[in-house]
Amino acid sequence: MAIERKPVIAIVGAGKCSKKLRDNAAIVARYVAKNGGVVVCGGLEGIMEGAARGAWEGGGVSIGILPGEDRNDANKFITYAIPTGFGEARNIMVIRMADVVVAFPGKYGTLSEMAFALKAGKPVISISAWKVGEDIISMDDPTEAAEKAMELAQAALEE
Repeated sequence: MAIERKPVIAIVGAGKCSKKLRDNAAIVARYVAKNGGVVVCGGLEGIMEGAARGAWEGGGVSIGILPGEDRNDANKFITYAIPTGFGEARNIMVIRMADVVVAFPGKYGTLSEMAFALKAGKPVISISAWKVGEDIISMDDPTEAAEKAMELAQAALEE
């Protein structure tokens, strides 16, 4: 008998952002956690902190894939901090762990995560993030984006 795998949703975006964006990331993560999913992110501040806080508020788990070598660099809401020492190269690890990626506005790190996800054939949901292709699902409402992410992740797990 195998253990049933949980859907893993990556939430990516800027390390420095507005409170509104951080709160929207928390909305997505809270929904994911309350519905049995796991949140993975870069583990630092901004969107990542909002995502980890939302997972915590939803009674779930967040995994922070850190660029540095010290797990204490993770924000205070991260459940499991994984220090890599890989710098931005850790972005691909965030994406490889996920079934679906939800992207918020960010800079080139966010763009790279979106590109890695598309190259890996993983669904990308953009909430006002980079508009870089027809394969990206654009949504405005964080709750609807979370619902869609979990639906797509469940479908991926059933394949």
